[in-house]
Amino acid sequence: MDIVQAGDPVLRRRATEVPLDALASPFVQQLIATMIQTMRAAPGVGLAAPQVGESLRIIVMEDDDETQWAAMSDARRLELGRRRLVLQVVVNPVIELLGEETEEFFEGCLSVDGYRAIVRRAARVRLAGVDEKGEPVNLELEGWPARIAQHECDHLDGLLYVDRMHSLTLTTAANLDRWWKARPAEEVRRALEAG
Repeated sequence: MDIVQAGDPVLRRRATEVPLDALASPFVQQLIATMIQTMRAAPGVGLAAPQVGESLRIIVMEDDDETQWAAMSDARRLELGRRRLVLQVVVNPVIELLGEETEEFFEGCLSVDGYRAIVRRAARVRLAGVDEKGEPVNLELEGWPARIAQHECDHLDGLLYVDRMHSLTLTTAANLDRWWKARPAEEVRRALEAG
């Protein structure tokens, strides 16, 4: 499926809950399968139903791709709090922020193609809902998986990461490395505090 880009009204609406008796319907099952394929093909680590034009409260998440993992050093993974996340399908997710600790890192979005910015997110969350079979999902996530869950749940409430970003950190994906190299740590700190 095509990924809907910023400006499409579906990305700014609160998505509708999926009735549990509709979970087994061919439409919902095909939508979930297609979302997984679309996320993997992009490639991305998460996708919400509004991003494929369906205003329904469904998210898929996965960060377990060997190619992406091999391209990142252990030190960088540790810095990001990046942990392997096997495929998760969550219908009607409810997210709860755990504790007051936050982390700031660059985020991108398949619906804001080509850009990145620093976003502050809770370091730990609880994610609850049901999977594609109607079985309960109850996950405690931290680090990068927690960030993915927050990002995708925002989509279900009509929010994009650009609504939460430190605006002075917005950069194209192509210039991301240049952004870091061109700014001393003190300038980055000031930009985040201003931001």
